Amino acid sequence: MQIVVTAVGPDNVRLADPIIHYLTGQGANIAEIQMYDHDEEALFAMMVRVHLPKAKLSEIRSALEAIGGETKLSVRVWSPEERAAKPRLAICVTYRTEPPLALLRAVRDGVIKAEVAVMIGNRANCRGIAEQFNVPWESIGESDGRANDDQMIGVLDRYNVDYVILARYMRVLPAGSCWKYAGGRIINLHHGLLPSFPGLRPYHDAYAGRMLTYGATCHFIVPELDAGNQTIHQSTFTVPHGMKLDEIVRIGQEDNEPRCLVEGVRRVVDREVQLHFHRVIARQ
Repeated sequence: MQIVVTAVGPDNVRLADPIIHYLTGQGANIAEIQMYDHDEEALFAMMVRVHLPKAKLSEIRSALEAIGGETKLSVRVWSPEERAAKPRLAICVTYRTEPPLALLRAVRDGVIKAEVAVMIGNRANCRGIAEQFNVPWESIGESDGRANDDQMIGVLDRYNVDYVILARYMRVLPAGSCWKYAGGRIINLHHGLLPSFPGLRPYHDAYAGRMLTYGATCHFIVPELDAGNQTIHQSTFTVPHGMKLDEIVRIGQEDNEPRCLVEGVRRVVDREVQLHFHRVIARQ
């Protein structure tokens, strides 16, 4: 059984040792390990991917949570195999309703074999969609839209979420949050083709470059920005010469972006792909 362990907390000495020693003492085969030690932020973070028998999962979870209490680390133990038949999703939203609506319909229709455990928003624009599909709604936004990132993590933990879907969620997750759900658990929809058109205005940038093909990218989020290629799926559409930018944006937002996100999430939920050392690989 594949097990992912993340540990995040105030920087100190020998924080990784008790976790690694415990896992290897259980006979774990370590498939991946990453550590982050940033003096300026005084932050320690670690992600370890191991293989152990399924029967050990509950015991390992309890033991590592106890180690986390002793070392003042926030420790999470997760396996994509624990609820492989029906993983629990959190859909994070801001303004656009089309991507979350497409996901909810895909789950309802069995295209995505998962359960939407919660919808999280820093704005209330998508609350009605959550209520329409009887999905719990959690607001984490201040009056000006600033997101409470600690509250978000608390919600994700409380709903026992497997994957976090950023469905045009217009806030950048801090590194600490990314590390807590590292290992290919955070999926983002970007409204442009990466790596050519990053940033907040990819439609405008592509239009300025006189492009006739536009697209969207579904990719894994990793703690380090610009860490490489984490693309899960891309979808494109071609427009005729002279089409106005407003119409291009409308087609992208209403049709292409939702379609891209649904297929990307389906690939992850069906475990066709996984993230390994910041690279998307086909599952063996």
